[in-house]
Amino acid sequence: MSAIRNSLSFPGRLALALFASLIPWVQAEARVLMAFPQAQLEEERSLASASYRVMLSPIREVGSELRAERSERLAVEGTGHLFQMEPGVTRQDARRWYLEQLQTRNANILFQCSGRECGRSNVWANQVFDQATLYGRDAQQDYLVAGFEDNDGQRWLVVLYTVTRGNQREYLWLEQLQLADDAVVPGIGGQGSRLAGPVIVPWEGGVSVRFDWDAETRRILDTMASDPDARIVIAGFSGLAPEETVEQAIERAERAANTMSDLLARSGLSSSRHIIHAAGPLVRFATPERPENRIEILVITPPEGGSPDE
Repeated sequence: MSAIRNSLSFPGRLALALFASLIPWVQAEARVLMAFPQAQLEEERSLASASYRVMLSPIREVGSELRAERSERLAVEGTGHLFQMEPGVTRQDARRWYLEQLQTRNANILFQCSGRECGRSNVWANQVFDQATLYGRDAQQDYLVAGFEDNDGQRWLVVLYTVTRGNQREYLWLEQLQLADDAVVPGIGGQGSRLAGPVIVPWEGGVSVRFDWDAETRRILDTMASDPDARIVIAGFSGLAPEETVEQAIERAERAANTMSDLLARSGLSSSRHIIHAAGPLVRFATPERPENRIEILVITPPEGGSPDE
């Protein structure tokens, strides 16, 4: 297996691991996220508490007291892992790895922040995570909390923090927390379980459109859309070039979305299931994981006892 993995490109290894993560294993180990393969594990910590504090807003320190506008005290049991990125690998690579897995598990992002808007890195490192190694540059940090419900109905919280230290070394702290049955966390489970995705596919071109994806990613999408009554939303986004109008940018996004629809139809996902929407540059939400020119594919299963169009 390791020989096969080493022969694949990084995107190929990512897609292979994500496809494997969709298999409904019953072992508890398979319910949590797969570790990023290009990082060294430096510490593993067991986490169990009847009142574990999860930050859902930026933080600050007043005197010696930790302050946050929003946080939750929850009964959890899980693990924390400290990773250092290997040479030539960035923390953004690792963040994308975990975000893709969260997307395939229909996770809801409960809070995220980037850079100085998160607060001081030394406060996250020492007051929140009790990991001095995570003390890095305030402008080069990211924090995210997401939640999902697995195939057995068990709810999980994932806490992800990445940072670049002053010596340019890059670290990631990952918490995977199993929630107690009576824990109340809005946004986990319930109606959100009908939504899968989005699968984000970057694109480029003008008259002809080229997509940055591979066969493994398509197989992941096939798994997400395995319910024949599920609808497939194909949303096209684009940047606004200096020389073009808004209408021209939307037209480019629509062309990309229609091209993706044709590709999916040829792969067996009937166009009768597609909902095509061209947002163009009208939704300003670009990150390394969501470039300006992108397709977002969302799969929506019908309501229980209802028809696909409801």
